[in-house]
Amino acid sequence: MKTMSLIETLGNPQRLRIIQQLSDGPMYVTELADTVGMNGKSAVHHLTVLEDEDLVEHFWDGNRKYYRLIRTIELEISPPPERRFILQRGAERAAEPVGGE
Repeated sequence: MKTMSLIETLGNPQRLRIIQQLSDGPMYVTELADTVGMNGKSAVHHLTVLEDEDLVEHFWDGNRKYYRLIRTIELEISPPPERRFILQRGAERAAEPVGGE
């Protein structure tokens, strides 16, 4: 059940650290929590959010619950629309001939 937007989900620095670690391969909860510097309960919470958004999935290997990424995530950062207009106007002015020609 999706409850957050993808932007809200990825906007959390702790979840981004988890995604970064999982991009290297599957990890079990305790290992992941230690690596990103949070307690197990917080790690499970963030992993549940990521799983609800279909970004990660879990699987069992013996007694350990592992998580892995299941989607490729590409982030493109650009200025908000109002900043783009200002940048575009600046580029147009730079292209104008000098000296009023």
